[in-house]
Amino acid sequence: MKNYSSKNRKIIKIPKKYWIPASIAAALVTLEVSLRLAFGLGSPALSQADSDTGYRFVPNQNIFRFGKRIKYNQYSQRSEPITPEKPQGVVRILMTGDSVLNGGNPTDQAQIISEQLKTRLSSSGKSVEVLNASAGSWGIGNQQGYLRKFGIFQSNAVILQIGSHDLTQPTSTSAPVGHNPNYPDRPPVLATQELITRYILPRLFLSTASNPSSTTPQVLNKEDDKQFQENIQQFKAMVNLIRAKKVPVFVLFTPNREDLIPTPKTPKYKSKFLQVLKELQIPVFDTHTAWSSLPTTTVQSFFRDDVHLNEAGNQAAVDLISKQLCTYSKLQVCS
Repeated sequence: MKNYSSKNRKIIKIPKKYWIPASIAAALVTLEVSLRLAFGLGSPALSQADSDTGYRFVPNQNIFRFGKRIKYNQYSQRSEPITPEKPQGVVRILMTGDSVLNGGNPTDQAQIISEQLKTRLSSSGKSVEVLNASAGSWGIGNQQGYLRKFGIFQSNAVILQIGSHDLTQPTSTSAPVGHNPNYPDRPPVLATQELITRYILPRLFLSTASNPSSTTPQVLNKEDDKQFQENIQQFKAMVNLIRAKKVPVFVLFTPNREDLIPTPKTPKYKSKFLQVLKELQIPVFDTHTAWSSLPTTTVQSFFRDDVHLNEAGNQAAVDLISKQLCTYSKLQVCS
């Protein structure tokens, strides 16, 4: 038997000319692995083009991003999987909306508005499902398209989340899907690639951009007026679709931060929108009005940016919904 002592072992030495390339390669591999394991980069929530909704999330996704769990069921809802037929004894509420309702990457599944509302209503002892059909930059027309395509899933009530910016927002198209890094239709090859293209480069371009729009305020006002009227027609069509199922419909109105801070002011088209709701006899959970009387520091704690609510803001919205919902409806959770 041969004795392999340490004296017999050969030490492979890397030539000095390869030290730098080897170090760079090792650093890149370490970065790639770290981005995937620690932040979930490389596995984004995927979108798909849709002729009815413009785009929606690819069904059946369960991913981990930035320490947050993100799930989409078979109907592209940020919700647990459901059965097409509502189970007996279950109170089902469908919510539609944009990124405010969706919560996005920064919000864990358990902390989005629909899940918090589900938890709150389930405290009555009833079985409750709150479905979340939403996507970033969806307008009123996109919400209408979703309901036209999928229906209301035998829901007992429908809540339409509409923000002050949605009143004049055009219906989003499928154009960004697969082209805009915020709407990927397939996973990137590398997590490092996603870090650069989706997060670093957009911020660099945003910080260096300084070309204000040349469109005059008068033109903007005319375009906004036209878009508002178009959105109202789409909103009414959506309400008719829901009411054809003999189901109550509500609106959750959410403000932008500038509508409340530094001092509360009424968004331009809000009064007209509320008049439409009054004519249609649609109850509204008006977070803008409810929060206008709160201290500025409290309101500031509800937002993570100029538009989106954080976990505390979601909870404040749920507080208002759960407080007023039973005043307007006869859902079993209210008994």
